[in-house]
Amino acid sequence: MTDLFDPCEFNGLRLQNRIALSPLTRTRSNDAGEAGELQALYYAQRASAGLLITEATPVAPGGRGGPNIPGLWNDDQIAGWRQVTDAVHAKGGVIFSQLWHAGRLSHSSLGGGEPPIAPSAYRQPGQIFTLSGPHDYEEARALRLDEMPGIVGMFRAAAVRAKAAGFDGVELHAAHSYLIDAFLRDMTNKRTDAYGGSIENRARLLVEVLEAIIGVWGPERTAVRLAPIGHAYQAWDSDPEPLFTYVVERLNDLKVGWLDMVEGDTGISRTAEPSFDLQKLRRLFKGVTIANNMYDRDLAIAARAADTADMIAFGRPFIGNPDLVERLRRNAPLHVADPRSYYGGGARGYTDFPTLETEAG
Repeated sequence: MTDLFDPCEFNGLRLQNRIALSPLTRTRSNDAGEAGELQALYYAQRASAGLLITEATPVAPGGRGGPNIPGLWNDDQIAGWRQVTDAVHAKGGVIFSQLWHAGRLSHSSLGGGEPPIAPSAYRQPGQIFTLSGPHDYEEARALRLDEMPGIVGMFRAAAVRAKAAGFDGVELHAAHSYLIDAFLRDMTNKRTDAYGGSIENRARLLVEVLEAIIGVWGPERTAVRLAPIGHAYQAWDSDPEPLFTYVVERLNDLKVGWLDMVEGDTGISRTAEPSFDLQKLRRLFKGVTIANNMYDRDLAIAARAADTADMIAFGRPFIGNPDLVERLRRNAPLHVADPRSYYGGGARGYTDFPTLETEAG
């Protein structure tokens, strides 16, 4: 027996089960960064999850990590997301918007010709895919001190738009070496001002952005994604345990409602550093914890039996299995989606996967 599939209630939200749809970038918006009918169908198909968290949603054009990603940086994008939330709610689902700025992991062609931004000047190795194809990452410029209020303002404005679009809450993307996470880690943050150096200073932007979001949504509808032991884009912190202990303590001070915690490196490894038990953070955090990264049915059931998380997130299995919850419940076979359809394109490889019901028919 397991309670993984049982209804539950957290922070005033009634959820159908303890399974979450993890954010999955699918790059299928129009060139204006607008969601629409295709995204509405995609999320509605997966609305049987207890909580849906959208693909990373940029708060600025220069905050995109690639083209054709639906955003919330202008009011014209509200209507498309409203189609999504209406479709999900019609199916009885609950959906959060994940607010995101890619920081140095963007490109000038996505930001109106402006170079990408970061806590400190940094050139990311490798390439990024843009509208004109793959390009080398560019040198990111360090944000000036006087620009920090504007960054906070971008997130606040996107949170306001998310509310206008009918979402049930928002998640701040503070993981995977994107802008907020890059400020946290000493490898990517070499600043000597109020936003660099000490752990308190490196966490300052995260706290200020959360305060702005909470001012719009309240703490119970605000979530944060962290990846304390991740090494995304070859970046890390020299001593993550005290850093993320401090971060979680600040989340508690702010009464943040949800912690979406990635264990290991997304889609690569669940291995934890021996000196850092992530359960310390789980026990420290006072809100709802979502365990995330490479879970299957057995791991999810075991996690709930051991009470190592309140909810379990699934990512890639949801791509080819819109009815993943029911398939997990029945221990039915899962479709494995073709990775070539992960990013870009139309309905094929996005909304055309069969459910158990249609297969039986």
